[in-house]
Amino acid sequence: MVPESWEVIDRNADTHDTFSLRLRPAEGRLDFQPGQFNMLYCFGMGESAISISSNPADPQTVTHTIRRVGTVTNALAQLQPGDTLGVRGPFGTAWPLAEAAGKDVVFVAGGIGLAPLRPAICSVLRDRERYGRVVLLLGARTPADLLFADELENWRTNMEVVVTVDRSAPDWDGHVGVVTNRIPAAKFDPKRTLAMTCGPEIMMRYTVAELRHAGLADEQIHVSMERNMKCAVGFCGHCQYGPEFICKDGPVFRYDRIEPWFNLKEF
Repeated sequence: MVPESWEVIDRNADTHDTFSLRLRPAEGRLDFQPGQFNMLYCFGMGESAISISSNPADPQTVTHTIRRVGTVTNALAQLQPGDTLGVRGPFGTAWPLAEAAGKDVVFVAGGIGLAPLRPAICSVLRDRERYGRVVLLLGARTPADLLFADELENWRTNMEVVVTVDRSAPDWDGHVGVVTNRIPAAKFDPKRTLAMTCGPEIMMRYTVAELRHAGLADEQIHVSMERNMKCAVGFCGHCQYGPEFICKDGPVFRYDRIEPWFNLKEF
């Protein structure tokens, strides 16, 4: 419950409303699993749960990619190299990389949902020979909203990368449309595939439907349910999801575990 004081060593503006903070852990390194998150505390403003977006192969620095959506994230956006913030973590469950070994892997990301998937992608590419065909399907609102644009080009050398945007731009010659429309054209063997998806819940809902239509069973699909988390240890109840607490039992879930609540409307 007590945050450590970490130093900001780099800040990068990724898009007009998204930025990345690279931090130096207080203990010199942070070993984490892809898919886990930290609680970032901006002094005098409060905490926010943010997934770790850095490469696990470099535990000496930890990166968080953050969208400005409220008081805490707007305060975090003001931090510069040399500033400090409070950090608790890592918390939560991880993407099932060990289970994916020997199989085809499909990543489906919507917008900033690529950030929680990035550590898993880096891990898969680092041990590329352990996996079959690897596909990344990425959707964004516009070309200017694409994250990690330089890395996307590097990733293409070892995996299939398909990018689509909701709204085009004069210099855009790629796909236009929602990311779920690209799933039928992706090349993978549904009998030996593991899918991992993160993005807005409406996008993940249609992603699951398309993956099912492509032949995947519910137990082959994993989703990251990043919701409003206040404490990260199951006390506050903000992230209760049916009988689950996303901070303790997630954020990564196998779809068949949460399917009964996934399509329920909230009131």
